[in-house]
Amino acid sequence: MTERSEAYEGGRVAPGAQPQEPRPEQPPRWSAHQPQHAQQSSPQSSEQAPRFSQAHGPSESQSSRPSESAVARQAGPPGQATAAPWFAPPPGRQGPSGVPPQRTTRLPGYPTERPDFEPPPPWARPAARNGVHRAEPGFPQSPADPVGREGVRGRLPRRNVLIVVGVVLVLLAATLGATAGVLATLRWGPALITSEPQAPDDNLGSKGSAFPRPESVANVAKALLPSVVQISVTAAQGRATGSGFVLRDDGYILTNNHVVASAAGGNGIKVTTNDGQEATATVVGRSPAYDLAVIRVKGVRNLKPVALGDSDKVRVGEPVVALGSPLGLAGTVTSGIVSARNRPVTAGGGQSEMSFINALQTDAAINPGNSGGPLVNLRAQVIGVNSAIATISQRSPFSGNEEQGSIGLGFSIPIDQARRTADQIIRTGHAVYPVVGAVVDVNHQGPGARLGEIQPNSAAARAGLQKGDVVKVINGHRVTGADDLIVQIRSHVPGQRVELVYDRGGDEHKVIVTLGQETG
Repeated sequence: MTERSEAYEGGRVAPGAQPQEPRPEQPPRWSAHQPQHAQQSSPQSSEQAPRFSQAHGPSESQSSRPSESAVARQAGPPGQATAAPWFAPPPGRQGPSGVPPQRTTRLPGYPTERPDFEPPPPWARPAARNGVHRAEPGFPQSPADPVGREGVRGRLPRRNVLIVVGVVLVLLAATLGATAGVLATLRWGPALITSEPQAPDDNLGSKGSAFPRPESVANVAKALLPSVVQISVTAAQGRATGSGFVLRDDGYILTNNHVVASAAGGNGIKVTTNDGQEATATVVGRSPAYDLAVIRVKGVRNLKPVALGDSDKVRVGEPVVALGSPLGLAGTVTSGIVSARNRPVTAGGGQSEMSFINALQTDAAINPGNSGGPLVNLRAQVIGVNSAIATISQRSPFSGNEEQGSIGLGFSIPIDQARRTADQIIRTGHAVYPVVGAVVDVNHQGPGARLGEIQPNSAAARAGLQKGDVVKVINGHRVTGADDLIVQIRSHVPGQRVELVYDRGGDEHKVIVTLGQETG
């Protein structure tokens, strides 16, 4: 993600500008409520402009510089940076709620090397036109598939998606094509489970609470950073970075599928630990359905598994910490809260298949490169896997559409789902997900989700569901559209029984469906 492209150098006066005399009767605003002695800056501090206000290049002549007192007045008190002015977004297409349309972007990693890419210097503000917001930075997008998809039946074709909510949200830099679109409503709605999920592998993560209650971001960072790794992926199209975290001390690491998908068939994955060790990783298995993957390294010393929490017990408003390598900056720590739970989020297109996530929402700053990194509570327990963010697309006269960085809308895969999927991959090399065996009609204007073709001998067929039935409720959750139905089904496990309320010819019916399964 990128910051605003407008540069502002606080405390800097254009060469040749005439310094102005101070106004004794109107002290500077920053001096208000200060003790009288605090308003007098030391000679040494008043002679130094803030570091970010110093111009690069040859020094100017003494005659062309403003007086040091004028620079100090404009820069504010010593040690205080002058805030950059707020720039209103340029005019352009507005969202339904009167704000620029939001763009939800999966975080595959920050592109660090490709034939047409030159990485910006550390102090630069990378622009969106460099591609850091795209689903696969530097990688060509796959063309959209024809209209129609097998939503709840099984594997989904790759396609760009249309996401329609109060404001427009797009995952994975999707093309806004109405006919190839999928309705995804980011709304409340926990799925009610009617049977216990399969028990996860006790070997994943550390057992119990491996760390004392840190109760501070600093202590969480100290406890978790040794378990977080940077993942560099090299493919024919270029190189990108993402994040991951250690599940077991024998080298198993969890990350996002879209981080490693481009190198899944080879050995172009390098892992760098927090203490600087480097090793080549291999892909153990991937789950495009949940955007998760497990990789493994060998020969790395002192790997420290994370402690896994319980995402079902996460509360809205609970403090959280995100760790990873945003924009390739390893060991970055940001903090925020859990903004919401059970946000249906879809992601797909490009190099990856469609994913459906019943996500945790957070305002902790998450950017490209954070993908696959952990979202952690203040007990140093991982509660989610960072996967996607929402951004605001703006029209630039210089480079077309540009996107900002984090706007406080990040989405993480709940760790309960991630733990089940990782356990399946480690034990069998692949993962499974639940299905009912019916095509969803994406052109249906809700509420509810209208079923298309019913797969023979599927869970839907055995339950007596028919083409044209409109599913309105699943386990007490009111279905708002096609994607909402799929997300709610994916939040269960194969073999579970769910209650569906559906409409057929104006009459309402109830049925119990035992979920089937697909691999992916």
